[in-house]
Amino acid sequence: MGKRNRAAVVVLGDIGRSPRMQYHALSLAQQASLDVDIVAYGGTEPHISVLEHQSIHIHKMPQWPSVPRGLAVILRPLFLILKPIFQFLVLLWYLCVKIPAPDAFIVQNPPSVPTLVVVKWASWWRQSAFIVDWHNFGYTLLALSLGRSSLFVALYRWIEKHYGKMAHGSLCVTRAMQHELSQNWGITATVLYDHPPEFFRPASLKEKHNLCCRISKSLNKPYGLQDCITNGFTGQHDNDTNMNPFTTQVGTDIFLKQNRPALIVSSTSWTPDEDFGILLEAAVVYDRRVAALLGEDDSTGDEVFWGRIRDGQQFLYPRLLFIITGKGPEKEKYEQKIRKLRLRRVAFRTMWLSAEDYPLLLGSADLGVCLHTSSSGLDLPMKVCTNIKHEYSN
Repeated sequence: MGKRNRAAVVVLGDIGRSPRMQYHALSLAQQASLDVDIVAYGGTEPHISVLEHQSIHIHKMPQWPSVPRGLAVILRPLFLILKPIFQFLVLLWYLCVKIPAPDAFIVQNPPSVPTLVVVKWASWWRQSAFIVDWHNFGYTLLALSLGRSSLFVALYRWIEKHYGKMAHGSLCVTRAMQHELSQNWGITATVLYDHPPEFFRPASLKEKHNLCCRISKSLNKPYGLQDCITNGFTGQHDNDTNMNPFTTQVGTDIFLKQNRPALIVSSTSWTPDEDFGILLEAAVVYDRRVAALLGEDDSTGDEVFWGRIRDGQQFLYPRLLFIITGKGPEKEKYEQKIRKLRLRRVAFRTMWLSAEDYPLLLGSADLGVCLHTSSSGLDLPMKVCTNIKHEYSN
């Protein structure tokens, strides 16, 4: 069959939360001049460069609903069993019928089931190449909840390995994963390091100011009645669109505030492989040690300290504002923990940013924190690469 000048990028997940696959699509469209079909779930908007590219076509699949709250307990196992069957049939329909036949399918792994099975079948039916992009091992993620000794984990690993070996080509994110695939899986993979696109860069002062003004409402919502960010700021400047905790604008001139807090950013999927308890403990330690170094005790009221902030006083040890971005299952659990903290110099905010504002937030930060713990010990998350490109520490 002749060359079709077309590729399909397959993600059994939210494409807006799969930056590496978005960048694959952009590279195929811009550098290889291919038409690209992205087959994935919706939920979060991809970057505008993906949305507006004329050669990239996004096909959003319907999702299996979450378990209804009123569903009888006896029916829940049946409901969960039907989910992969539904996913299998929907994905098979999209890859074999819905989209034009591509020269190659490039599929994100994990998840492995039913994704690798469907893509292999579709590649055979449509006479296309089958390429797996190994982000991690799916069976290790499943083992986080079921344990390594589970029979389901063993079956999952067999399917992942069996169909992974049937691919015509493989990509992976680290040399360690390449070695594991070669030595223990019999798969030859090419290392393709994550390289964030050009819009991940240090933000200019104007960009930082405009971003902080856009998200000022979120910045002014403490986990409690008040904290070191909102006290003395909320109310006084609520209606001033040119004011935020970091910058101020006078006429056409923009200035960094001398007593601004240090901005620390961490992005997360709020999953068990990221322990944000570590970050909360570090915040408590910082708050207490600074108080001890300055000779403060409980008799020194918060109002005294916050009054100094309102007066513009600069401090040897800055206030810290942690902005944690992302969506996921454990977000509410950690938000409850944050609400119970009583910190004088440290504040937390959780938020979800657009694909355009997220790079600007990283580019405005003083420090980046990544708490990802690899389930396999072999992958490197994209958030580390974007932090490195922004030239701040992890």
